[in-house]
Amino acid sequence: MSYNVIKKTIDLGDGRTIEIETGKLAKQADGSVVIKMGDTMLLATVVSSKDAKEGVDFLPLSVDYQEKYAATGRIPGGFLRREARLSDYEVLISRLVDRALRPMFPEDYHADTQVMISLISADKEIMPDCLAGLAASAALSVSDIPFNGPISEVRVAKIDGQLVINPTLSQLEHATLEFIVAGSEHDINMVEGESKEIQEAELVEAIKFAHTAIKLQCLAQKELTVEVGKTVKRVYSHEHSNEDLKKAIYAATYDQVYAIASSASGKDERSAKFKEVRDTYIATLGEIDDVTKFLAKKYYHDVEYDAIRNLVLDEGKRLDGRKTTEIRPIWSEVSYLPSAHGSAVFTRGETQALTTVTLGAKDDEQMIDGAFINGYQKFLLHYNFPGFSTGEVRPNRGAGRREIGHGNLAMRSLKRVLPPADENPYTIRIVSDILESNGSSSMATVCAGTLALMDAGVKITNPVSGIAMGLITNEMGTKYAILSDILGDEDHLGDMDFKVTGTKNGIVACQMDLKINGLSYEVLTNALDQAKEGRLHILGEMAKTLSAPREDYKEFAPRIVTIKIDKEFIGAVIGPGGKIIQEMQRETGATISIEEKDNQGIVQIFADDKASIDAAVSRIRAIASKPEVGEVYEGKVRSIMPFGAFVEIMPGKDGLLHISEIDHKRIETMDGVFEVGEIVKVKLIDVDKQGKLKLSRKVLLPRPERNDQKSSEPQA
Repeated sequence: MSYNVIKKTIDLGDGRTIEIETGKLAKQADGSVVIKMGDTMLLATVVSSKDAKEGVDFLPLSVDYQEKYAATGRIPGGFLRREARLSDYEVLISRLVDRALRPMFPEDYHADTQVMISLISADKEIMPDCLAGLAASAALSVSDIPFNGPISEVRVAKIDGQLVINPTLSQLEHATLEFIVAGSEHDINMVEGESKEIQEAELVEAIKFAHTAIKLQCLAQKELTVEVGKTVKRVYSHEHSNEDLKKAIYAATYDQVYAIASSASGKDERSAKFKEVRDTYIATLGEIDDVTKFLAKKYYHDVEYDAIRNLVLDEGKRLDGRKTTEIRPIWSEVSYLPSAHGSAVFTRGETQALTTVTLGAKDDEQMIDGAFINGYQKFLLHYNFPGFSTGEVRPNRGAGRREIGHGNLAMRSLKRVLPPADENPYTIRIVSDILESNGSSSMATVCAGTLALMDAGVKITNPVSGIAMGLITNEMGTKYAILSDILGDEDHLGDMDFKVTGTKNGIVACQMDLKINGLSYEVLTNALDQAKEGRLHILGEMAKTLSAPREDYKEFAPRIVTIKIDKEFIGAVIGPGGKIIQEMQRETGATISIEEKDNQGIVQIFADDKASIDAAVSRIRAIASKPEVGEVYEGKVRSIMPFGAFVEIMPGKDGLLHISEIDHKRIETMDGVFEVGEIVKVKLIDVDKQGKLKLSRKVLLPRPERNDQKSSEPQA
């Protein structure tokens, strides 16, 4: 079989290259490519149905990123020993690609579309996530699927003061900012990442730097499209239309919808009124077929879309009556849950988060067993979004992709202000349950999480707040409004969802999604400046409840003590088959973990009370201490020999108490001097070249007075 393999090479400008190859693998997919950078290789495929399903007015796009364990020479864990459901890490990468691709499809394209990206080979230093967006876009570019791309994604990081594109994994350890940026050759449409309290101008600079690299990658894809011969895309017709009906609905309902939008009513009341207008109009149509009913609802949605946006652009007025820069009313409370190690309720408008902090031991760390990323994680944040938070009936089937993504953004934000590892021995789990939602629930999680951490006594470096910014523009892009602290409807009907979190010193994380093309850097800068004002206002409101971490942990919170021992004693503390450490845990009630780090044994003792910790520390120190010449010990007689007794002065450390060192007076035999198991106080007087311990008891006994007879003088 002959293959028409076509390759394109992208030069990153520093000696590194990215290669795109098509025509060799997965040829029955509508489009497929292999992306290679170093030894990292991604296979991306895309397939789209020829027709849309009836009654679908959106794009049913699914994006799945999966890492093959063979790519890193590993076999999966678990009973089945095969790749299972996507991990949180894989879900997050899938979301990054989805959010970059979705706005680039034609609005009237509604066919089921599936993008699959597989890591098939991995270089330990080259991160695959920053190549996934390029791979997906390239697969679309070599297909006949309608797509207004290409796009690409890159990671931009600042390392030692210099901006770098797609840095290595080891370089990232020293990064002060790290963002994944996606966009086309003209515009940016997605940003997500974290930083060390940077200023707004530094974020804009990083995005601009990333866009320069994105443009080159988009150009390479356009050239590839031409070489493959896929410049003409498939013809489709996925929408019914009825222009007369559309005009009639606008004429009959626009003024009513505009009036409701400008009434500043609450979410539920407003939704009910909008629905009443829609249903009343549809009722006037009489008996209609399903297509006409579907179109009527669609066109009415367009009326809402235009009316709400025009209200903001023409009058500067929002659905709840606020000004564009105004933040909804805020109230918060800490220690709401008396049994939690830390808790907080944070409410902003109609959005409310109940958040807890739990302090755990090393054994509570989460094991990450991915093909590329594996190890342990001691800071966890779980975000839950139940149906009742929006007044809906929805089955509870565990965390979905949205919940994983929102939780990750909050986790990134709070991770940046946690104390250093050597100052924080705890595994920390934050759980945020959203009890009400009308926009910005992930940002409410950041605020509630900050308060709960401080309530728990965790010494965070600075409080963090978060705000979601929106954008509404006219069709020509000549008029725009930036909205602070957006509502759910403003997110749905707006052009941008830009979440920014930070401390009083700067930005620690952000997530931006754009639904339009043509966002200028001037608008982006204005949005960031307005977000800063909002963040600082929210921090001020939070400080009214709690402004700094509590001096100590809660009385019932567990305590952790960390001690260091010489590496040689690790085995002695653990014991054969874990016998010693298990015995200590059982008898003291403490949880004990030990690991080797920097040629030392790091022992962590975790318990609910001080007595348990003290008992465990005492026993570990007894095992791990080195006998010192001149020190006095209370030892236990282990065995008796004709020449003396062997005394255990530390666990596993016996010394010889020679018969001549037992007492100042001469002892002829060991019979009846000691009994096995007897406790005797001895002093270590020497350690010979073989490491044998020499003990003495007599040096601790008072020396007897000499009873010498004095000679008598002769009498005269």
